[in-house]
Amino acid sequence: MIAEKRQKLWGRWRSWLAPSENPRHLIPAGAALRVVSYNIHKGWGPLNRHLTIAEMREALHGLDPDLVLLQEVQGVHIGHALRHAHWPAQPQHHYLGAERWPERIYGGNRFHELGHHGNAVLSRFPVQDWANHDVSAHRWESRGILHCAVALPHGAVLHVFCVHLGLRARWRRQQLERLRELIAALPLQAPVVVGGDFNDWGRAAEELLALPLGLQDAFTAAGRRAPPRTYPARGLAIGRLDRLYVRGGTVREAHVLRGRPWSRLSDHLPLVVDLDLDVR
Repeated sequence: MIAEKRQKLWGRWRSWLAPSENPRHLIPAGAALRVVSYNIHKGWGPLNRHLTIAEMREALHGLDPDLVLLQEVQGVHIGHALRHAHWPAQPQHHYLGAERWPERIYGGNRFHELGHHGNAVLSRFPVQDWANHDVSAHRWESRGILHCAVALPHGAVLHVFCVHLGLRARWRRQQLERLRELIAALPLQAPVVVGGDFNDWGRAAEELLALPLGLQDAFTAAGRRAPPRTYPARGLAIGRLDRLYVRGGTVREAHVLRGRPWSRLSDHLPLVVDLDLDVR
């Protein structure tokens, strides 16, 4: 009986793994963008005590961003679906993005017998092309770089990179070098946004990625001394793990969202950045 139910769940979820086929809808013209980067901890609150995916969806909708870069997105988990009555029937990137972001691109990184998880990009604008690059240092810690070419309404193409890097400095260095290669291959005038959970307790991302490529940390560009502390979400945040870098734009505002509801929705706090792209 359980095996039969698992087969039905797998069949239902397979249809959700491809990106939306008709993402276009009416959007205002202009170069102003709101970008959110958020490690959603697979839809669980701190210490995995509460399933928070429904509250997370409402909170993200309230921010009304144009682009959402998500890490630790649960594409499928058959065990949770069987045990929890409120587990979404859709993969989390579709559940979070429904009715708001027509494009919902998912790159699965970690696969196991019960399902998989990875990174996702939710976009108000059409995605011309995308690729998920495997940058796993070894089989026990699967990591990926999700790259989306987003077509903006004024004709420019914005290159968006959603990342979740490794826990050890040596692994992160290798992954940052690969990310640098991917961005360096783009035209110099192409606008770029890079966001995610860098797991960087120091400033390696600035030295290995931002400085060589002319990327700006959104928060230092907005007048802060350093990237914000985003981990842990509950209590005193001490880790500057989440970053958002920009090239080809001017940062107007940058915020880390503290307090409720964010302190109880995930183990990370989200970043919100408003920027004006330099489009010609």
